[in-house]
Amino acid sequence: MQFSTSKQKVFFKTFGCRTNLFDTQVMMSNLKDFEITQDEKEADIVVINSCTVTNSADSTARGYINSLNRFEKPPRVVFTGCGVWTKGENLFKENKIDSLFGHSEKEHINELLQKDERFFDAGDLEHIDDTIVEEFIGKSRAFIKIQEGCDFRCSYCIIPYVRGDARSYKEDKILEQITTLASNGFGEFILTGTNVGSYGKKQHTSLAKLLKKISQIKGVRRIRMGSIEPIQIDDEFKELINEPFMAKHLHIALQHTSKQMLQIMNRRNKVLSDLELFEFLSENGYALGTDFIVGHPGETDELWKEAMENLHKFPLTHVHAFTYSKRDGTPSATMKNEVRGDVAKVRYNELVSIIEEKNYTFRKNNTKPLEVLIESYKNGVYKGLDQHFNHIDVKSEVDLVGDWIFIEEYEAKRDKNVAEFK
Repeated sequence: MQFSTSKQKVFFKTFGCRTNLFDTQVMMSNLKDFEITQDEKEADIVVINSCTVTNSADSTARGYINSLNRFEKPPRVVFTGCGVWTKGENLFKENKIDSLFGHSEKEHINELLQKDERFFDAGDLEHIDDTIVEEFIGKSRAFIKIQEGCDFRCSYCIIPYVRGDARSYKEDKILEQITTLASNGFGEFILTGTNVGSYGKKQHTSLAKLLKKISQIKGVRRIRMGSIEPIQIDDEFKELINEPFMAKHLHIALQHTSKQMLQIMNRRNKVLSDLELFEFLSENGYALGTDFIVGHPGETDELWKEAMENLHKFPLTHVHAFTYSKRDGTPSATMKNEVRGDVAKVRYNELVSIIEEKNYTFRKNNTKPLEVLIESYKNGVYKGLDQHFNHIDVKSEVDLVGDWIFIEEYEAKRDKNVAEFK
């Protein structure tokens, strides 16, 4: 391919989770002979980093691809991400996309995009990246990928089949990554991966040991984590919960609060031990979030009632709730006793309203100062997140973007906190 003095422009469209956000940043860091654009309509190439956690995620990506073809100058479409292993081959055969490459090939994106011919390179499910990312989204917040893949086989989940088995990034590579970003002004780090709590499992180390070493890096002020399984919060991890570098918020994946539903989902957690863990963390000042699937096959009215009775006992403040969506190729996809969509919607709304009330109560009852990282300025107010992962709007005459501030007095609204800073 011959290049003119002006480089071809590439637009990245990222669907899905924080892990995908990091993967996109890895691709951007390796794109040397192209120009990155934030305007898809001026792009020569659009790289789609896809999600395939549900069938609807696949449909969303397909819809986006179709929309690109309606542009006055349709771009070349290159497909990557988790969807490569589910719908990628069909998209390629149907000529919906120009080319395709898998997770393991993303560090070679610069060479791949220079190919004249169409290419299909799914790669493997054993790769670990070597790229050191020097910049990231936002002025002071960065996602750090510490592991890839998952050894669990929950009945509803396709991710282990498209991300592979659990494998950890090398500790020295993670520490180098964070040191680089900290020296560039980043103060808050969010550890992410497919199954963060499994970090170090095959390397004779652990997430807790990694956290200790990260905390010793100059410039690291606060560490958050992606979703962790209840059984992964062991005694070694519990010893760290009151360290100043730990964000006072954990997202612990329950997926349900009915014993029978957890068995149907092939989950490893147990309701009673989950509740004991949540109460322990809450007593230590933590805000607690969870994932919860509503309307999974087998969720009867009786089991839902039991789940909600149990849920009221949990000191939860945040929830990532979603109604069950069939994922082809998983055991759940062939299960009987499906839940009607209208029933699932009612249950979803009930669940969310319970957690919203719990969050509101938590914020009203909090007596400790809020440590806030201001991330943006919009419509006359500064916006940030506190140590409990709650949103706050701050009015101030001072430019606060990227700053850490302490808020001692604030008003708890239904959906967020508001304050003034002088």
